[in-house]
Amino acid sequence: MYGPSAKDIEIIKTGANPMKDFSNKVAVITGAGSGMGRYLAILLAKAGANIAACEINQTTLAETVAMLAEYNVKVSSHILDVADKAAIEALPEQVITQHGAVDLVFNNAGVTVDSTFDDLSEDDWDWVFNINLQAVINASRAFLPHLKTRPEAALINTSSIFGMIVLERQSVYHTAKFAVRGFTECLAKEMKGSNVQIHCVHPGHIGTNIVTNARMNKSEESASSMERLLGKVMGLGNSQEELAAFFRNNGMHASRASQIILNGVRKNRSRILVGTDAKLMDLCQRLTPMHYESLFPLFTLPLTLLRNKKPIKGMPVESSQETVKGTA
Repeated sequence: MYGPSAKDIEIIKTGANPMKDFSNKVAVITGAGSGMGRYLAILLAKAGANIAACEINQTTLAETVAMLAEYNVKVSSHILDVADKAAIEALPEQVITQHGAVDLVFNNAGVTVDSTFDDLSEDDWDWVFNINLQAVINASRAFLPHLKTRPEAALINTSSIFGMIVLERQSVYHTAKFAVRGFTECLAKEMKGSNVQIHCVHPGHIGTNIVTNARMNKSEESASSMERLLGKVMGLGNSQEELAAFFRNNGMHASRASQIILNGVRKNRSRILVGTDAKLMDLCQRLTPMHYESLFPLFTLPLTLLRNKKPIKGMPVESSQETVKGTA
């Protein structure tokens, strides 16, 4: 393992200004094979950052790396199972060997299981917990000593709006994401005044493949109240394929979510809410902590219809068949 030198310790003590510029920085991104992870990599590369892209899926990782080829930055690819603690612990040395340093770490990988707690297997619980929470803790522990040696650095952990509010059939996801929020906010207080910015990200409905990759244990009778509402009003079916397509096609485009996250890092916002729905859900749980779910139908459907689902201009669009350029 690489350790801080005496000169590095002096940097730790003095602290640094908030990070405004990503040029020549080195960014480590987990879950870089699709969704927000992929677009974080693209936007950071466009801003001049060097990228260490990490992903368990070799095919989608290669696609992301190919998308980064047009930018004049150094890119390394790392096939990584974030649930593997030993692999996480080995990652900093691998990245530093290739890039010389680490300036930003985005703990972005995430999965979910749709099930009541009664029907949720221990294996499914551990699968979500190890990826959504334990991997964040392990990566934070592995990279913080190296981030502390940099003049300015940032650790960005992805929670969720489901780290603030709860719906049925997501007990393990909520538990993990609430824990990510608690861990990250505590870390932010502990690191206050240092050279390392700590950010907790709470995305709302972003058009990603998380439902496609989810484990499902459901029937029409077990659909959540929100799913039943969407099904009745918008003709949404209850199969995983239909739910996945709806979630992917009707969320904020991942490039726009990634842009909001990076703007939050530039402004050193410790809590980054992504999307109007995330902001409204956060407000609802503050106004009525025990009954906020009853308010969601007032804005969920209008936002679903009106939110900007198009990519940022010039951004590639993920497609099952090809990659095309966004137009708006």
